[in-house]
Amino acid sequence: MKRFVMCALLIGAMSVGSAFAGGAAEPDEVTLTIAGRDGAFGDALELATAEYSERNPDVRFEILKLSGPELLEQTVIELRGGRGAFDLVMIDDPFAPQMQEAGWLIDLEEMYDRHGVELDDDLIDNIVTLGRFPYSEDGTLYALPYVGNVSLFAYRDDIAGEYGFDALETWDDALEFARLVHENEPDMAPVLFRGVAGNPIVTGFMPIFASHGAQVLDDAGQPAFDSPEALEAVEFFLELAQYAPEGVVAYESAQVRDALLAGTGAMAIEVWPGWIGDMEDPEESEVVGLVNVAAHPRQIEPPAPLLGIWLLGIPVGSEHQEEAFDFLRFITSAEIQEKIARETGQAPTTESVHKIPDLIEQYHWYPAQLDALREGVARPRTDHWAEIESVLGDYLQQALIGDISAEEALERTQERVLEIMN
Repeated sequence: MKRFVMCALLIGAMSVGSAFAGGAAEPDEVTLTIAGRDGAFGDALELATAEYSERNPDVRFEILKLSGPELLEQTVIELRGGRGAFDLVMIDDPFAPQMQEAGWLIDLEEMYDRHGVELDDDLIDNIVTLGRFPYSEDGTLYALPYVGNVSLFAYRDDIAGEYGFDALETWDDALEFARLVHENEPDMAPVLFRGVAGNPIVTGFMPIFASHGAQVLDDAGQPAFDSPEALEAVEFFLELAQYAPEGVVAYESAQVRDALLAGTGAMAIEVWPGWIGDMEDPEESEVVGLVNVAAHPRQIEPPAPLLGIWLLGIPVGSEHQEEAFDFLRFITSAEIQEKIARETGQAPTTESVHKIPDLIEQYHWYPAQLDALREGVARPRTDHWAEIESVLGDYLQQALIGDISAEEALERTQERVLEIMN
């Protein structure tokens, strides 16, 4: 086991207090410990906790800024032990069902009832459902969406227009656009994506997979990689990948972002809000006003943007559940989501913030982002997703390199995933 490494930030404290929900505060000072992410996610937490402490000076915070794998590992260790070290935890949405089923998170609906308040209807319904268990609109609510992460599609609007495209509406359009760029723009990469095995390559591939009508698991919960739709999706992906840069198998988000901003990439099949905040900043970008960030193309099925929502939940072992609930409502409110969006660029989880005119001017993809959050597709709600993603990513990259065919990649994935699930 890794040692539990805390990167903690203590944010100021005084005395007296008022609660966001209007409830009574405890007379003694309270410290809330948040198991959170590093990078921009951690910066946003700092911003929100500082604002909350200013209004509630009897509440202090410790923020653990961990990488994704560290956060999952330490959260599981702590919540399984039930020692009460964490008062709030950030959760990558595909791992929420494991924590909910294990009974590690408090029932938020009970808290809403107890306080006589309603769930904020400004939160986007589709991503609120990710915090419910069982996963449905009627499931019990155990976590709220804190970061509106969703995959989007980006392409050079000016170049597409030169070739007669008003928009790249289908994946066939995207393939034809890549071919034309390859033939006419020798200094430009026609298509970009993350090619590293595992999560990176799978995340970019999933919107293609779903829009071709393929499923990871069928309606009975069994692996469905042996379908004609899955084969068509992989074959299309490999055909499109012929127009990717040499060495794309080592591409991560930095390479995709840098090529887009430098004007050396014509299209990216997967971008995320956190990557593209500098697209319209002339000090960072050579393509101000030239890149269209939009919903993914459709194919057999409608566009299928992949949700990557970060949730916040309260562990049952927390000794400060009332204060944690008050802060949870605070950080997911439109007021604070707007503040976070303005100062960190983090994607909001509320409808209203996506409609603020000057924010749309700053982030022109907000309307597309809101549509993607409303219609986005969740990763399969299974305890085995991390293993499935790893297996699919390994074989998909082998097919990309040319070591195996599309058929072999799917056959091996199907066989291995059946073993995992059995």
